[in-house]
Amino acid sequence: MSKTLIRGAKVLGGDPQDVLIDGGTVAAVGTGLSAEGAGRAGGAQEVTVVEADGKVLLPGLVDLHTHLREPGREDSETVLTGTRAAASGGYTAVFAMANTFPVADTAGVVEQVWRLGKEHGYCDVRPVGAVTVGLEGSTLAELGAMHESAAGVTVFSDDGKCVHDAVIMRRALEYVKAFDGVVAQHAQEPRLTEGAQMNEGVVSAELGLGGWPAVAEESIIARDVLLAEHVGSRVHICHLSTAGSVEIVRWAKSRGIDVTAEVTPHHLLLTDELVRSYNPIYKVNPPLRTERDVMALREALADGTIDIVATDHAPHPHEDKDCEWAAAAMGMVGLETALSVVQETMVDTGLLDWAGVADRMSFTPARIGRAEGHGRPVSAGEPANLMLVDTAYRGSVDPAGFASRSRNTPYEGRELPGRVTHTWLRGTATLIDGKLT
Repeated sequence: MSKTLIRGAKVLGGDPQDVLIDGGTVAAVGTGLSAEGAGRAGGAQEVTVVEADGKVLLPGLVDLHTHLREPGREDSETVLTGTRAAASGGYTAVFAMANTFPVADTAGVVEQVWRLGKEHGYCDVRPVGAVTVGLEGSTLAELGAMHESAAGVTVFSDDGKCVHDAVIMRRALEYVKAFDGVVAQHAQEPRLTEGAQMNEGVVSAELGLGGWPAVAEESIIARDVLLAEHVGSRVHICHLSTAGSVEIVRWAKSRGIDVTAEVTPHHLLLTDELVRSYNPIYKVNPPLRTERDVMALREALADGTIDIVATDHAPHPHEDKDCEWAAAAMGMVGLETALSVVQETMVDTGLLDWAGVADRMSFTPARIGRAEGHGRPVSAGEPANLMLVDTAYRGSVDPAGFASRSRNTPYEGRELPGRVTHTWLRGTATLIDGKLT
């Protein structure tokens, strides 16, 4: 096993320190560290020195909401390409959503995804199990069997579709409570969003596109936090996008309800004004909202009402986006740009420091998903799941250089701050100087 000495890194944005990695573990954190004498008895070890030069060192990021598309849509993404994209973005663990073909609603399918993650090794892959069979919302899937499988599923979601039946949602919450699981809800009342193309408001009225009202999200969140309180179970709200949703989650937390919520990077930065271009790259579910919503989401992430940032990385092949707006698929890739967007919207604005980013993008998502070994402190004895970011960097986004198989980013040509230079998964470098190993 080799050793790596990271010199002069700002651990969680603090004063520069050295970090010594020995094998898969952080061996020491301090100043003036030397790799000499830190190896195991019985032979010399190769030592790699990384000069951090004031870059920020964070625990490896954890994404609770990723679409890897395999099995079934390998034209969009595979576990290999998706985990390479994750490593490029500083992630050491991702939770792979269940809307694959076939749907990940059985122990066999989630084990297949889990084993593909183990095989490729760029980051840990934790499959998310479907709540209902085929994502059809009528019959509970094999929740217990998926949890007991080799994949050890802890998070269940029909993401892409809402568990709209209150009885089914209640039963799911009751079921996962038995093994400390969590139901991650895609909050979208289907009857209120029939034919919807974008956020319902001034812009949709002017463009003549079908409106997607905020209440379609907010009504489901209100129902589900009450169900979680009634059952005494955990519920997680996927890609929260409106100011009203923030207030409902804030109220629920004030009552002691066990609810957590996520926001995507694109909902922290982009607004529905961009839809005036009719460029399908901005078509996403839930839709881009108003400037007022964006500001409310940032404030809620800063004060902890929203617990985490999750990418909702949704790759699509070129032909699914290079078409008229109404026919285009919904979704954006996000693994390789997430940290840069968070730096621009939260750190550079003074709303969060880097310790806060570590909490929202590593510690807390790992805790919600029960991702053992991830989201751990950068200290001696902890697993060496780490990433290094050059916060002084600024550059234009060029999707041609993405590791993802798809290129549907809304940031092409946009200047964003920050660049992930190194990622380590249990001490093994997956990204060195911005290049995948």
